[in-house]
Amino acid sequence: MKVLQSTSISAFGGINFVFEDFNRLGLGRLFNKELPKLPAQSRYCWKDIIYSLYSIYMCGGSCIEDIETNLKSHLNKNPFCNIPSPDTLLRRLASLSEPTKTCRTKRGIVNHKYCENSLLSTLNIKLLKKMKAFSKPVLTLDYDNTIVFNEKSDSALTYKKDRGYQPGICTINTHQVLYLENRNGNSDAKSFQHETLQRMFDLLDTHKIRKMDNFRADSASYQYDVIKLLVEKVHHFYISAKNSYVEKYYSQITNWEQTTDSKGRSIWVGDIYYTPFTQVAARDREIPSAYRLVVKRKKNKNGQINVITQDAFDYTAIITNDTKITAIEVVLFYNKRGLMEKQFDVIKNDFGWNHMPFSHLNTNTVFLYLMAMCKNIYHIIIQRFSKQFEGLNPTYRMKKFIFRFIILPAKWLRRSRQDVLRIYGEIRYRT
Repeated sequence: MKVLQSTSISAFGGINFVFEDFNRLGLGRLFNKELPKLPAQSRYCWKDIIYSLYSIYMCGGSCIEDIETNLKSHLNKNPFCNIPSPDTLLRRLASLSEPTKTCRTKRGIVNHKYCENSLLSTLNIKLLKKMKAFSKPVLTLDYDNTIVFNEKSDSALTYKKDRGYQPGICTINTHQVLYLENRNGNSDAKSFQHETLQRMFDLLDTHKIRKMDNFRADSASYQYDVIKLLVEKVHHFYISAKNSYVEKYYSQITNWEQTTDSKGRSIWVGDIYYTPFTQVAARDREIPSAYRLVVKRKKNKNGQINVITQDAFDYTAIITNDTKITAIEVVLFYNKRGLMEKQFDVIKNDFGWNHMPFSHLNTNTVFLYLMAMCKNIYHIIIQRFSKQFEGLNPTYRMKKFIFRFIILPAKWLRRSRQDVLRIYGEIRYRT
């Protein structure tokens, strides 16, 4: 076997098309403009730093060190950006961090540590504006917390008995991260959620983003302050209600409609209007409002009679201020929230959240936010590329995208005072 070697051929030629799309979106200019001004003698601008960070995960890497050990020889002659060392990359990212804050609930004894990042929150909003995320006819927000297990020096024990962080994340139209606040693992989803959402909506108001159409969340959002805020900030909200709070109303429902769930099992859906949080409203000297309670029930597996409802059904409930659509439509719309929860698996495994590079909550918040932005950008890129190139689908995750597009032998040549990319293979354009 005869082998001809060329050290200047890159195995990741497809990343050049991604960088070109970054420039088309104006991301390099946005990063250089919005992030802190660098000294004139700096060798690497913010465009170099962020492009290099994103190239690690778009070329199949799993940690920051991969840019030196596995990727630098393939990217060091790239005309789109200069590739820094891992130490430079980490030092620049750490400089974007903001202090970690500590607080306690009114009756609590546990210190809750959390970290927001106003600089990156603003950058993310401007990034989403560039990608026209707010121009959709219907804007739906989904809020949830997820556990990022880790053994960092300041991580705390979660309710799943392992150490980690528990960031609160709000997505817009399921696939794109709108807002993020990092929390330590011992901070439950319910604590200080109202304050988190207030900061998020204040950010949207500051940037004059139009009023959101829908908001969905799990039972951790079933709080008086949260619902009062949502009434003001969104047109419609859909929140899972805790059975212990609302099961006394189940027996009062008479308008049950039978249908089937996604697995073909029979379920019954009904609704009733009720007035929650009467005691809290009285304490604050406010008049409580009535809301719609949409209830879904299905026969339980063991046939055991529920002592409250006096029947053999399992119940779930949704509180909403939407009075126009049917009860079944409310359930179907709320169930689509499950697609948002799948995004946690995507961002943890495809965009590096499972391998955070720093040792502290505030610096890791920078990494989480920047990689959330990478996911936002990837969502736009895969949609555009799937229309332009054969073999790609807008639902592909990062691994398939790397195998089918990024891994493409290529070499940069200098011809007539221009940089020309020579591809050793075939790219099939859609006709």
